[in-house]
Amino acid sequence: MPRDSRPKTSAVRKERKGPTKGTGGQGKRRLEGKGPTPKAEDRVYHKAHRQKQMAERAAAKRPGSRARTSGSGYGADDVVAGRNAVVEALAERVPAKQLLVARDIETDGRVRESLQHCAEQGVRVKEVSRRQLDTSTGDAVHQGIALVLEPYDYPDAAELTAELIEASAKGHIAQPPLLVACDSITDPRNLGAILRASAAFGADGVVIPERRSAGVTATVWKTSAGAAARIPVAKAKNLTQTLKDAQEQGYFVAGLDGDGDTNLPNLNLADQPLMIVVGSEGRGLSRLVRETCDAIVSIPIAAATESLNASMAVGISLYEVSTLRQGVRQQ
Repeated sequence: MPRDSRPKTSAVRKERKGPTKGTGGQGKRRLEGKGPTPKAEDRVYHKAHRQKQMAERAAAKRPGSRARTSGSGYGADDVVAGRNAVVEALAERVPAKQLLVARDIETDGRVRESLQHCAEQGVRVKEVSRRQLDTSTGDAVHQGIALVLEPYDYPDAAELTAELIEASAKGHIAQPPLLVACDSITDPRNLGAILRASAAFGADGVVIPERRSAGVTATVWKTSAGAAARIPVAKAKNLTQTLKDAQEQGYFVAGLDGDGDTNLPNLNLADQPLMIVVGSEGRGLSRLVRETCDAIVSIPIAAATESLNASMAVGISLYEVSTLRQGVRQQ
Protein backbone atom coordinates (compact mmCIF):
# COMPACT_ATOMS: atom_id res chain seq x y z
CA MET A 1 0.00 0.00 0.00
CA PRO A 2 1.38 3.41 -0.90
CA ARG A 3 2.27 5.63 2.07
CA ASP A 4 -0.20 8.31 1.01
CA SER A 5 -3.12 5.89 1.16
CA ARG A 6 -2.67 4.98 4.86
CA PRO A 7 -5.45 6.23 7.19
CA LYS A 8 -4.41 9.35 9.03
CA THR A 9 -4.53 9.40 12.82
CA SER A 10 -4.46 12.48 15.01
CA ALA A 11 -1.46 12.72 17.30
CA VAL A 12 -2.17 13.17 21.04
CA ARG A 13 0.46 14.74 23.21
CA LYS A 14 0.70 13.11 26.63
CA GLU A 15 0.81 15.48 29.60
CA ARG A 16 3.87 15.30 31.75
CA LYS A 17 3.31 14.20 35.35
CA GLY A 18 4.36 16.37 38.23
CA PRO A 19 4.72 20.14 38.43
CA THR A 20 5.76 21.96 35.30
CA LYS A 21 6.97 25.46 34.68
CA GLY A 22 4.22 27.94 35.48
CA THR A 23 1.98 25.48 37.35
CA GLY A 24 2.81 26.89 40.76
CA GLY A 25 3.22 23.41 42.19
CA GLN A 26 -0.45 22.49 41.84
CA GLY A 27 0.44 18.87 41.19
CA LYS A 28 2.42 18.75 44.41
CA ARG A 29 -0.53 20.05 46.43
CA ARG A 30 -2.75 17.39 44.89
CA LEU A 31 -0.34 14.73 46.03
CA GLU A 32 -0.57 16.00 49.62
CA GLY A 33 -4.24 14.97 49.83
CA LYS A 34 -6.91 16.34 52.18
CA GLY A 35 -5.69 14.81 55.42
CA PRO A 36 -7.18 11.92 57.41
CA THR A 37 -10.80 11.02 56.85
CA PRO A 38 -13.01 12.58 59.58
CA LYS A 39 -14.77 10.27 62.00
CA ALA A 40 -18.27 9.22 61.00
CA GLU A 41 -19.79 11.14 63.91
CA ASP A 42 -18.08 14.35 62.73
CA ARG A 43 -19.49 14.15 59.18
CA VAL A 44 -22.77 16.08 59.13
CA TYR A 45 -24.28 13.90 56.40
CA HIS A 46 -23.54 10.63 58.22
CA LYS A 47 -26.06 8.70 60.33
CA ALA A 48 -23.56 8.52 63.21
CA HIS A 49 -23.48 12.35 63.40
CA ARG A 50 -27.26 12.55 63.82
CA GLN A 51 -27.19 9.81 66.46
CA LYS A 52 -24.52 11.68 68.40
CA GLN A 53 -26.54 14.91 68.32
CA MET A 54 -29.66 13.10 69.54
CA ALA A 55 -27.68 11.52 72.40
CA GLU A 56 -26.25 14.92 73.43
CA ARG A 57 -29.69 16.53 73.44
CA ALA A 58 -31.15 13.68 75.50
CA ALA A 59 -28.30 14.00 78.00
CA ALA A 60 -28.83 17.76 78.26
CA LYS A 61 -32.46 17.21 79.26
CA ARG A 62 -31.59 14.88 82.14
CA PRO A 63 -31.59 16.59 85.59
CA GLY A 64 -28.14 17.65 86.73
CA SER A 65 -26.50 16.94 83.37
CA ARG A 66 -24.10 19.29 81.64
CA ALA A 67 -23.75 17.91 78.15
CA ARG A 68 -20.74 19.24 76.29
CA THR A 69 -20.73 20.06 72.62
CA SER A 70 -18.23 18.25 70.43
CA GLY A 71 -14.88 20.01 70.42
CA SER A 72 -16.26 23.32 71.67
CA GLY A 73 -15.01 23.12 75.25
CA TYR A 74 -18.30 24.46 76.65
CA GLY A 75 -21.88 23.33 77.01
CA ALA A 76 -25.27 24.89 76.43
CA ASP A 77 -25.47 25.82 80.13
CA ASP A 78 -22.52 28.18 79.57
CA VAL A 79 -24.10 30.08 76.65
CA VAL A 80 -26.49 33.05 76.64
CA ALA A 81 -28.59 32.90 73.47
CA GLY A 82 -30.73 35.55 71.80
CA ARG A 83 -30.18 39.19 70.89
CA ASN A 84 -31.85 40.81 73.91
CA ALA A 85 -30.27 38.38 76.38
CA VAL A 86 -26.79 38.87 74.89
CA VAL A 87 -27.05 42.67 74.98
CA GLU A 88 -28.24 42.62 78.60
CA ALA A 89 -25.47 40.22 79.66
CA LEU A 90 -22.78 42.35 78.02
CA ALA A 91 -24.26 45.56 79.43
CA GLU A 92 -24.00 44.01 82.92
CA ARG A 93 -20.39 43.06 82.09
CA VAL A 94 -21.01 39.37 82.65
CA PRO A 95 -17.60 37.62 82.33
CA ALA A 96 -17.54 36.21 78.79
CA LYS A 97 -15.11 34.26 76.61
CA GLN A 98 -16.40 35.04 73.15
CA LEU A 99 -19.36 36.16 71.09
CA LEU A 100 -20.63 33.71 68.45
CA VAL A 101 -22.24 35.42 65.45
CA ALA A 102 -23.85 33.68 62.48
CA ARG A 103 -22.13 34.39 59.17
CA ASP A 104 -25.45 35.27 57.49
CA ILE A 105 -26.86 37.35 60.35
CA GLU A 106 -28.95 40.41 59.53
CA THR A 107 -27.63 43.11 61.83
CA ASP A 108 -29.82 45.45 63.83
CA GLY A 109 -29.29 47.81 66.75
CA ARG A 110 -28.94 44.99 69.26
CA VAL A 111 -26.29 43.19 67.23
CA ARG A 112 -24.32 46.41 66.72
CA GLU A 113 -24.58 47.20 70.43
CA SER A 114 -23.32 43.71 71.30
CA LEU A 115 -20.34 44.12 68.99
CA GLN A 116 -19.59 47.51 70.53
CA HIS A 117 -19.66 46.03 74.05
CA CYS A 118 -17.32 43.26 72.93
CA ALA A 119 -14.87 45.79 71.49
CA GLU A 120 -14.91 47.80 74.71
CA GLN A 121 -14.56 44.76 76.98
CA GLY A 122 -12.05 42.84 74.88
CA VAL A 123 -14.41 39.93 74.20
CA ARG A 124 -13.45 37.91 71.13
CA VAL A 125 -15.98 37.77 68.26
CA LYS A 126 -16.18 34.60 66.15
CA GLU A 127 -18.25 34.00 63.02
CA VAL A 128 -19.84 30.54 62.90
CA SER A 129 -22.48 28.68 60.90
CA ARG A 130 -26.11 28.40 61.95
CA ARG A 131 -25.58 24.70 62.55
CA GLN A 132 -22.74 25.44 64.98
CA LEU A 133 -24.92 27.94 66.83
CA ASP A 134 -27.73 25.38 67.09
CA THR A 135 -25.34 22.87 68.62
CA SER A 136 -23.62 25.35 70.95
CA THR A 137 -26.89 26.68 72.37
CA GLY A 138 -28.65 23.32 72.70
CA ASP A 139 -31.08 24.27 69.91
CA ALA A 140 -32.22 27.39 71.78
CA VAL A 141 -33.71 30.35 69.88
CA HIS A 142 -30.45 32.22 69.34
CA GLN A 143 -31.44 34.65 66.56
CA GLY A 144 -27.97 34.29 65.08
CA ILE A 145 -26.01 35.37 68.15
CA ALA A 146 -24.82 33.79 71.40
CA LEU A 147 -22.42 34.68 74.21
CA VAL A 148 -20.08 32.06 75.70
CA LEU A 149 -19.55 32.76 79.41
CA GLU A 150 -16.50 32.34 81.58
CA PRO A 151 -16.86 29.78 84.42
CA TYR A 152 -18.26 31.48 87.54
CA ASP A 153 -15.69 32.12 90.28
CA TYR A 154 -17.35 30.99 93.52
CA PRO A 155 -15.96 32.38 96.79
CA ASP A 156 -15.77 30.02 99.77
CA ALA A 157 -18.85 30.23 101.99
CA ALA A 158 -16.90 30.10 105.28
CA GLU A 159 -14.62 32.91 104.13
CA LEU A 160 -17.57 35.04 103.00
CA THR A 161 -19.41 34.76 106.33
CA ALA A 162 -16.25 35.61 108.28
CA GLU A 163 -15.34 38.56 106.02
CA LEU A 164 -18.82 40.06 106.43
CA ILE A 165 -18.64 39.82 110.22
CA GLU A 166 -15.24 41.54 110.18
CA ALA A 167 -16.46 44.25 107.80
CA SER A 168 -19.47 44.89 110.04
CA ALA A 169 -17.29 45.15 113.15
CA LYS A 170 -15.05 47.70 111.43
CA GLY A 171 -18.01 49.72 110.17
CA HIS A 172 -17.28 49.00 106.51
CA ILE A 173 -20.90 47.96 105.90
CA ALA A 174 -23.85 49.98 107.15
CA GLN A 175 -25.92 47.11 108.55
CA PRO A 176 -25.39 43.66 110.09
CA PRO A 177 -24.57 40.97 107.49
CA LEU A 178 -27.54 39.42 105.71
CA LEU A 179 -27.15 36.17 103.74
CA VAL A 180 -29.45 33.71 101.98
CA ALA A 181 -28.61 29.99 101.98
CA CYS A 182 -30.19 27.62 99.46
CA ASP A 183 -30.85 24.02 100.48
CA SER A 184 -31.23 21.80 97.38
CA ILE A 185 -32.44 24.50 94.97
CA THR A 186 -31.83 22.62 91.72
CA ASP A 187 -33.85 24.77 89.29
CA PRO A 188 -31.57 27.47 87.80
CA ARG A 189 -34.55 29.76 87.24
CA ASN A 190 -35.35 29.60 90.95
CA LEU A 191 -31.74 30.37 91.84
CA GLY A 192 -31.71 33.29 89.41
CA ALA A 193 -34.89 34.71 90.93
CA ILE A 194 -33.43 34.29 94.45
CA LEU A 195 -30.35 36.25 93.37
CA ARG A 196 -32.57 38.98 91.95
CA ALA A 197 -34.59 39.26 95.19
CA SER A 198 -31.42 39.17 97.30
CA ALA A 199 -29.85 42.02 95.36
CA ALA A 200 -33.08 44.03 95.45
CA PHE A 201 -33.42 43.91 99.25
CA GLY A 202 -29.83 44.40 100.29
CA ALA A 203 -28.56 40.89 100.99
CA ASP A 204 -24.77 40.57 101.09
CA GLY A 205 -24.54 37.19 99.38
CA VAL A 206 -26.09 33.82 98.58
CA VAL A 207 -24.71 30.45 99.73
CA ILE A 208 -25.26 27.22 97.79
CA PRO A 209 -23.99 23.69 98.50
CA GLU A 210 -21.48 22.04 96.16
CA ARG A 211 -23.80 19.12 95.47
CA ARG A 212 -27.52 18.83 94.69
CA SER A 213 -27.78 22.48 93.73
CA ALA A 214 -28.06 24.61 90.63
CA GLY A 215 -24.94 26.59 89.80
CA VAL A 216 -24.49 29.98 88.17
CA THR A 217 -25.26 29.14 84.55
CA ALA A 218 -26.48 31.16 81.59
CA THR A 219 -30.07 30.55 82.71
CA VAL A 220 -29.27 31.95 86.16
CA TRP A 221 -27.61 35.03 84.64
CA LYS A 222 -30.65 35.63 82.45
CA THR A 223 -33.25 35.06 85.20
CA SER A 224 -31.38 37.22 87.69
CA ALA A 225 -31.54 40.17 85.26
CA GLY A 226 -27.91 41.02 85.96
CA ALA A 227 -28.09 40.56 89.75
CA ALA A 228 -25.56 37.71 89.53
CA ALA A 229 -22.96 40.35 88.68
CA ARG A 230 -23.79 42.42 91.79
CA ILE A 231 -24.05 39.81 94.54
CA PRO A 232 -21.57 37.01 95.36
CA VAL A 233 -22.65 33.36 95.19
CA ALA A 234 -20.51 31.30 97.58
CA LYS A 235 -20.20 27.52 97.66
CA ALA A 236 -20.29 25.40 100.81
CA LYS A 237 -18.73 21.94 100.86
CA ASN A 238 -21.18 20.99 103.61
CA LEU A 239 -24.15 23.31 104.09
CA THR A 240 -24.98 22.06 107.59
CA GLN A 241 -21.42 22.65 108.78
CA THR A 242 -21.42 26.09 107.16
CA LEU A 243 -24.55 27.00 109.12
CA LYS A 244 -22.93 25.83 112.36
CA ASP A 245 -19.79 27.85 111.63
CA ALA A 246 -21.92 30.91 110.89
CA GLN A 247 -23.71 30.50 114.21
CA GLU A 248 -20.37 30.47 116.04
CA GLN A 249 -19.46 33.71 114.23
CA GLY A 250 -22.64 35.37 115.54
CA TYR A 251 -25.23 34.74 112.80
CA PHE A 252 -28.83 33.93 113.64
CA VAL A 253 -29.93 31.16 111.24
CA ALA A 254 -33.63 31.16 110.33
CA GLY A 255 -35.10 28.44 108.14
CA LEU A 256 -38.18 29.12 106.01
CA ASP A 257 -40.89 26.45 106.20
CA GLY A 258 -44.67 26.33 106.13
CA ASP A 259 -44.76 24.55 109.50
CA GLY A 260 -42.60 27.05 111.33
CA ASP A 261 -42.36 27.73 115.06
CA THR A 262 -43.18 31.40 114.58
CA ASN A 263 -44.35 33.81 111.92
CA LEU A 264 -41.80 36.03 110.23
CA PRO A 265 -43.28 39.39 111.40
CA ASN A 266 -43.03 38.21 115.03
CA LEU A 267 -39.29 37.52 114.84
CA ASN A 268 -36.99 40.46 115.56
CA LEU A 269 -34.07 40.04 113.17
CA ALA A 270 -32.99 43.60 112.66
CA ASP A 271 -30.16 44.00 115.14
CA GLN A 272 -27.92 41.00 114.41
CA PRO A 273 -26.22 39.14 111.58
CA LEU A 274 -28.78 36.94 109.86
CA MET A 275 -28.78 33.96 107.50
CA ILE A 276 -32.11 32.95 105.93
CA VAL A 277 -32.27 29.35 104.69
CA VAL A 278 -34.73 28.31 101.98
CA GLY A 279 -35.38 24.75 100.85
CA SER A 280 -36.63 23.20 97.64
CA GLU A 281 -40.30 23.54 96.75
CA GLY A 282 -40.92 19.80 96.87
CA ARG A 283 -38.99 18.60 99.94
CA GLY A 284 -38.47 21.86 101.79
CA LEU A 285 -35.58 21.97 104.25
CA SER A 286 -33.57 18.77 104.68
CA ARG A 287 -33.63 17.16 108.13
CA LEU A 288 -30.09 18.11 109.18
CA VAL A 289 -30.45 21.70 107.97
CA ARG A 290 -33.79 22.04 109.75
CA GLU A 291 -32.31 20.73 113.01
CA THR A 292 -29.37 23.15 112.74
CA CYS A 293 -31.47 26.33 112.30
CA ASP A 294 -31.99 28.56 115.35
CA ALA A 295 -35.64 29.00 114.38
CA ILE A 296 -38.07 27.76 111.73
CA VAL A 297 -40.09 30.66 110.40
CA SER A 298 -43.35 30.70 108.45
CA ILE A 299 -44.82 33.35 106.19
CA PRO A 300 -48.56 33.85 106.87
CA ILE A 301 -50.54 33.01 103.71
CA ALA A 302 -54.17 32.30 102.88
CA ALA A 303 -55.35 28.82 103.80
CA ALA A 304 -56.35 28.10 100.21
CA THR A 305 -52.74 28.58 99.04
CA GLU A 306 -50.67 25.43 99.48
CA SER A 307 -47.19 27.00 99.44
CA LEU A 308 -45.04 29.78 98.03
CA ASN A 309 -42.39 29.58 95.36
CA ALA A 310 -38.89 29.47 96.94
CA SER A 311 -37.78 32.74 95.35
CA MET A 312 -41.05 34.44 96.34
CA ALA A 313 -40.58 33.30 99.95
CA VAL A 314 -37.05 34.72 99.95
CA GLY A 315 -38.26 38.03 98.50
CA ILE A 316 -41.01 38.42 101.12
CA SER A 317 -38.63 37.50 103.96
CA LEU A 318 -35.92 39.91 102.82
CA TYR A 319 -38.48 42.69 102.42
CA GLU A 320 -39.65 42.12 106.01
CA VAL A 321 -36.07 42.17 107.29
CA SER A 322 -35.35 45.31 105.28
CA THR A 323 -38.42 47.01 106.75
CA LEU A 324 -37.43 46.04 110.30
CA ARG A 325 -33.89 47.29 109.84
CA GLN A 326 -35.05 50.54 108.34
CA GLY A 327 -37.26 51.08 111.39
CA VAL A 328 -34.30 50.47 113.70
CA ARG A 329 -32.14 53.02 111.84
CA GLN A 330 -34.88 55.64 112.13
CA GLN A 331 -35.16 55.25 115.91
